[in-house]
Amino acid sequence: MKITQAFTFEAAHRLPHVPLTHRCHRMHGHSYRIELRLEGPVDAHTGFVVDFFDVEAAFNPLLLQLDHYCLNDVEGLENPTAENIAIWIWNRIKPAVPQTSAVVVYETPDCWAEYEG
Repeated sequence: MKITQAFTFEAAHRLPHVPLTHRCHRMHGHSYRIELRLEGPVDAHTGFVVDFFDVEAAFNPLLLQLDHYCLNDVEGLENPTAENIAIWIWNRIKPAVPQTSAVVVYETPDCWAEYEG
């Protein structure tokens, strides 16, 4: 079974390793959407792969580090591309929620990165 839980947050960032003329070199913000994709058997007793409330509880400490912050100031996100944000989240959520099969980071509705570890 595959399930997905989504979260949103607002944050600013700039990409320090693009040319000075690149528009993403300047500070700007996004309304990020994060999808945590989970996979595993359905527990016969609970009927869940994972309880969504447990996923929310595991992700909330990460969300508190990201929401309404400048991502460049978050340890490990000095170059906060969508790809690096996905890896950052994976490295922190996978130990807490081992059923995680992918982390998807949407910078905009049309641009995203997906990381499967």
